[in-house]
Amino acid sequence: MGAGGAAVRGLSRQKPPAFATALCLILLLLVSASLPTLNSLPFIVLHGIGDRCTNAGLTQFTNLLTEWSGSTGHCIEIGDGSWDSWIMPLTDQANAVCEKVKKMKELSEGYHIVGLSQGNLIGRAVVEFCDGGPPVKNFISLGGPHAGIASVPLCGTGIMCIIVDNLIKSEVYSDYVQAHLAPSGYIKIPTDIPDYLEKCRFLPKLNNERPSERNSTYKDRFSSLQTLVLIMFDHDNVLVPRETSWFGFYPDASFSPVLPAEETLLYKEDWIGLKVLNEAGRVKFVSVAGNHLGISRADMREHVVPYLKAGDGGNLWSSLSNLWATSVEAVHGSWLGRMVGLAEAAPPWAAPVGES
Repeated sequence: MGAGGAAVRGLSRQKPPAFATALCLILLLLVSASLPTLNSLPFIVLHGIGDRCTNAGLTQFTNLLTEWSGSTGHCIEIGDGSWDSWIMPLTDQANAVCEKVKKMKELSEGYHIVGLSQGNLIGRAVVEFCDGGPPVKNFISLGGPHAGIASVPLCGTGIMCIIVDNLIKSEVYSDYVQAHLAPSGYIKIPTDIPDYLEKCRFLPKLNNERPSERNSTYKDRFSSLQTLVLIMFDHDNVLVPRETSWFGFYPDASFSPVLPAEETLLYKEDWIGLKVLNEAGRVKFVSVAGNHLGISRADMREHVVPYLKAGDGGNLWSSLSNLWATSVEAVHGSWLGRMVGLAEAAPPWAAPVGES
């Protein structure tokens, strides 16, 4: 490094005055007290079909992510919740979330999205369609039907399911079904692609599938994400095919084989920026054990929590730790050090932060 480097090295050997260093450490302690919120962004949770934010499981899910990440989480409800998740058109649901996030001052500097099943499509619509909304940084998708589904989601034998089955049998791409059944907005029958492109009201727009209506703004906004985490459940029997969680789907006019995302036209022609994101290393394809949305706590910690934490938090902790190490010798033995009983061992906040 030459003379300049020698001068820097020389300065690094000089001990700072104990009084100045002590004051510096007091300031660092005050700053550390405000962490982790100083550098973390809040996140929102968008639930799946038939769920609602007040349900115990969803409340616990949001609270655990908040606790583990140190970031504040908000479950965003749409209308009635469980009922409206079935019958409100997805465009209307996305518009409702758009208006809510624009009014939340705590999201103004940016936020992350955690999507559950159908909630992922609403989240993506907020990213692509929400004019004037705060920026979305990381998008974590759990079991999202991103490329569509080839059948109605697994339901059951209740009255709502009977109504849904009858609506689906009537004609999924009819105006009535499209206006009254939210999942119809992303049902993509491989053997009926012309009707899907013409009459399906939501997913063809979200995925920029109509050649005459492709919107570069949607692509620009989606490809601006810092990280896209796509979590697929190995034994998912709700999404058909399960690979839709990774943007995989059937080829047109056939129910086999399932094409991986990279072999679809959506990816090859990069209609929404997925290829841009992936080639930049910003897409994480994650496979976990379990049925639809059956994620374990260990997998939550490994695959979700890291993307809700402050992006530069590790570097900040490292810098604080290094500064402590270089300064503690000067402070130790000073009047302030003796007064507060400062020991040479690093304090807890100077240690590497890890998961318990």
